Amino acid sequence: MIYVCIPSYNEAPTIGLLLWKIRQVFAGFQREYQLLVLDDGSTDATGDVLERYTRVLPLSVTRHEERQGYAKSVEELLRQAVERTDRPKRDCAILMHADFAHGPSFIPDLVRRIESGADIVVAQGRLRGERSRLRRWARRVAPVLLRGAVRVPGVNDVVSGFAVFRLVTLRNAFRGTPGALLTTQGWAANAELYARTARHARRVETIAAIERGDLRQRESRISYWEAALNVWSSRRTLRRASPPAPAAAPEASSEPQRQAEVASPS
Repeated sequence: MIYVCIPSYNEAPTIGLLLWKIRQVFAGFQREYQLLVLDDGSTDATGDVLERYTRVLPLSVTRHEERQGYAKSVEELLRQAVERTDRPKRDCAILMHADFAHGPSFIPDLVRRIESGADIVVAQGRLRGERSRLRRWARRVAPVLLRGAVRVPGVNDVVSGFAVFRLVTLRNAFRGTPGALLTTQGWAANAELYARTARHARRVETIAAIERGDLRQRESRISYWEAALNVWSSRRTLRRASPPAPAAAPEASSEPQRQAEVASPS
């Protein structure tokens, strides 16, 4: 089972079309899937749109009466996926956004990497179509600000919100983290998610993906200066969340070789 986890807040113009596009992807990519959407206290018609799609898609909707934020929504969705599965070593959860920043066409590539043995696969986004120069700058600089604080082998774009996780990896991360898994917000929450789950992953991979800034049907809710400052201020928390750096292999001692040379006949 593939659980597609989508946190949503006031995304009525895009959430329905996104769900239908995901359905089209799975029509050609024959895998069993379930859509999990969390409506985080939306005040627009998001709830009405989701209600219509529950009648025609394998869709489960959770609603917060009041907005609780991105990090809490993501964690709740991923916990739902872990609780639903009876095959955590085989099943996986995809995290993606509801505003069409992340293209459903990348889903098969993500899933195939899991089927080939990866435990986490991060879609490293190249921003395209974004009109705001400030957003382009902030999106580029955010991963740079976290260098040295977040260590996820092979992953450069640690603030990407598009990824897939083998459910046993998520389950072990939840079990191994007392309290909430995610304690930061925004882009930092994505980095924290990768840092905490990578501790329990045998293999972490990436794919190249496009992150669209021009398909969003609303003004961005992110203050990019505040987002960059939040990433910077989260460094201490994220440093504690990151897996320890691998210990250097001890240098082989030359003593046995020297003794062998002494013992060997001339």
